[in-house]
Amino acid sequence: MKSYLVLDKINGPEDLKNLTPEEMAQLCSDIREKIVDAISGIGGHFASSLGVVELTVALHYLFNSPQDKIVWDTGHQSYPHKLLTGRRNELHTVKQYGGISGFPRRYESPHDIFATGHASTSLSAALGLAKARDARGGNEHIIAVIGDGALSGGIAYEALNNIGHYKTKNLIVILNDNAFSIARSVGAMTQHLTKLRNRPFIRKTEKELRDFMKGLPLVGNSFGKATETLDQGLTFLTAPDKMGVLFEEFGFRYIGPIDGHNLPDLISHLSLAKDTDIPVLLQVVTTKGKGYEFAEEDATTFHGVTPFDVSTGKMKKSPSGAPPAYTTVFGNTLVELAKKDEKIAAITAAMPDGTGLVKFSKEIPDRYYDVGIAEEHAVIFAAGLAVGGMKPVVALYSTFMQRAFDPVIHDVCLQNLPVIFCLDRAGMVGEDGGAFHGIFDLTYLSCIPNMSVMAPKDENELRQMLFTALNWEKGPAAIRYPRGSGVGVPLDLEFKTLPWGKGEVVKTGKKLVFIAIGRMVNQCVKAAELLSKEGIDAGIINARFAKPLDEELLLKAAADYPYVITVEENVLQGGFGSAVLQLYNRHSQLQNVSFEALGVPDRFIEHGSPSILLKECGLDPEGIAARAKSFILGKKQAFPMAVSL
Repeated sequence: MKSYLVLDKINGPEDLKNLTPEEMAQLCSDIREKIVDAISGIGGHFASSLGVVELTVALHYLFNSPQDKIVWDTGHQSYPHKLLTGRRNELHTVKQYGGISGFPRRYESPHDIFATGHASTSLSAALGLAKARDARGGNEHIIAVIGDGALSGGIAYEALNNIGHYKTKNLIVILNDNAFSIARSVGAMTQHLTKLRNRPFIRKTEKELRDFMKGLPLVGNSFGKATETLDQGLTFLTAPDKMGVLFEEFGFRYIGPIDGHNLPDLISHLSLAKDTDIPVLLQVVTTKGKGYEFAEEDATTFHGVTPFDVSTGKMKKSPSGAPPAYTTVFGNTLVELAKKDEKIAAITAAMPDGTGLVKFSKEIPDRYYDVGIAEEHAVIFAAGLAVGGMKPVVALYSTFMQRAFDPVIHDVCLQNLPVIFCLDRAGMVGEDGGAFHGIFDLTYLSCIPNMSVMAPKDENELRQMLFTALNWEKGPAAIRYPRGSGVGVPLDLEFKTLPWGKGEVVKTGKKLVFIAIGRMVNQCVKAAELLSKEGIDAGIINARFAKPLDEELLLKAAADYPYVITVEENVLQGGFGSAVLQLYNRHSQLQNVSFEALGVPDRFIEHGSPSILLKECGLDPEGIAARAKSFILGKKQAFPMAVSL
């Protein structure tokens, strides 16, 4: 294993306390080199961690983690933190099955105070930690590190408002201002921060004035009031358009902006923040990808990377001839349809690349909306578009759709508005782990009145589902599809309308039938091939719709086959299998049918490649075939006793 001059001596934050300035600078260099060396070989989050190296070193130098508590918003920038808190020799396992997480995890280290993964949560968590501290009479510092992109999320403002209301002591908010979330940040707050970021640095003048005032014959609270007035006045007078008072108006002592890569300056200003008895907001300007030329030039591409060549910055290519990704098929199809229908609009929440909407943004910019990390707003905004006669398509990751559950119910479904939700990364997404698997959407969407829920078996069916949903217009609909490549079927050039709420028979059989949805249809095809070698003839139904169910087809399947097995890449509780079970329970003549439901077990699934995780859950072809064989040969029970829910 490669050696590093100073980093190899750091086994915990306490080892930073006696480093010289020269050793601190070398440590920052070592950390960057370690991250480049490790992530270039395995892939992972990259540019964000490079941007906070000096900040992380300064925090662990000045504060005493885990007594002082550091909360990393989102957490994809936490690799330097992991290196300094005892996980130096494990970075090469990050996001790998059985390795360390790419995000803070409480089970992993006492220095990971709060598990994160989704944006904009750190301020609320920090306030909770601070008030819990106050309740038990503690005095440790609570530090939240939040990016300017995450500051576009409404949760952050709810927390800012509450922090200011409580005037909580020993609470520091560090605004890591790099002008990015994953893509470049958008919105009025971003424009405001840009003005602050580009204003002249005035803290030298402020220090001189503060020193002058210390020499005045002021006593008691007079000095504090005078310096507080000075701070507010300087912020007000020097900020463009007098907008610098925003954070002060929230009740914070505002410091900044300062250079986030100047370690002595960081330590100086963090020391000032540490000694302030009201909440502090410190704006730190950083460069995403700092120290690696290619990441600095293209921070979006290098936000999360596959293995790459360090000398050229080129990602190592996947084998040629791979089918197009579902994301790509969705993006191309939406552009194709929108060029024919001027009512179609596309909405995303800071994820134009991840959701496949970059092409739409370039070719149809007047109907493209990136609302920032604000999923709730995205959904309500789409509802307004629908009332106005548009056909809004909201493209989100399945895991981020969870954040907008109430607006989906209250603002879309209650009004039965024709909003289309396209949920990327449904099912097992892989290395990002429990916070990002899209294994709940069939459950949380199917329970809402007026909502229809679809999942394509392949990339061509995704095209047809999108076309069908956009032309149905009788209410809201969701289409969920997985990360990664399709199965390799040809794409029909002509669009066709799929019969609403109807499935299809993929294969007939004799002994048992798999009723599968989404990616699991192809898994069942492969499982049926394995079973056929053992003389078990399995039929396969592609449900297409989790809601409404094709009752006619499903009831016929239960009448034709003695064994029925539903298969879904979703939690079993309240999922597709549960809906089929409820259907069968309503029909007493089916009580002699043996029924089994396969899906994701009732626990959070951690990180690893999708193939490994599907195998772990018994949802790979071999696992499905084994469960089916065991079910019909060794565990025959009358329905519904055989249900594995």
